[in-house]
Amino acid sequence: MPPQKVAHAAVTGFDNASAYDVHRPSYPADAVEALLRNLDVANRPRAKIVDLAAGTGKFTELLAAREEQYDIVAVEPVAKMRQSLVGKHLEHVEVIDGLATSINLGDGWADAVIAAQSFHWFANEEALKEIRRVLKPGGRLGIIWNIEDYNQPADWTASTAWEKELKQLILALPPDGTNRFRDDKWRDVFERQARDPAPLFAVPIGQEKIPFTVWLAKELLWDRIQTLSQVAVLRDADKDAFRAKFDGIMSEGDQVWNEKEEVEFHGFTVYAWTRRI
Repeated sequence: MPPQKVAHAAVTGFDNASAYDVHRPSYPADAVEALLRNLDVANRPRAKIVDLAAGTGKFTELLAAREEQYDIVAVEPVAKMRQSLVGKHLEHVEVIDGLATSINLGDGWADAVIAAQSFHWFANEEALKEIRRVLKPGGRLGIIWNIEDYNQPADWTASTAWEKELKQLILALPPDGTNRFRDDKWRDVFERQARDPAPLFAVPIGQEKIPFTVWLAKELLWDRIQTLSQVAVLRDADKDAFRAKFDGIMSEGDQVWNEKEEVEFHGFTVYAWTRRI
């Protein structure tokens, strides 16, 4: 099988790395701590961690700031995202080009591999084989996402009517052949590999989610929504039409606003983990 390439939707949708870095959120401290405990690297000085598809380093920053002083390799295939991460000059972090199916590290290098806001892009057997290769025996794979109500799976229940409307608007965007978290297919690869005579990772995988609430001004919420790859690729009349529908939802819905003219919206941080067999 030929080496996999970066999905076109990722290359075009994440071309504006600076906007992604500014408007995408970081991760709640309690979710990060819980994930690292389940990966057996919390309170483990100099553990070796691969931050896979690290993007601009939203999760890498949190790893680099910890007292354990992890030895971190951040792997990111999109050049502008990688350049943004390199520009942060994070301690104990090496930033390299690479794919989930082609990680330029030796066999058994890592104590843990973490995919933050990214696993849905490469939830396939080829990637799992490569992740397993770079993990030490018994090493662990961790996955984490911030999922706003407007970008959640269709069968989840949004917290408010306006967030449900916005979710329906995003779900109605033209398909581009790319699976996203909201398609709820990322777990399937673990079940498939478990049926193999020589499985790669233990099942059932662990999974938890923690709710969050955020307040943002309308224009900042719009900027954040534009970092979704399916929205970022919209152009001209299509972008104008999407913006008009967004404005309509924001002007006629059941929003809660504070004195700063910020709107309250909701979501979950979802994290999962498993162990190399």
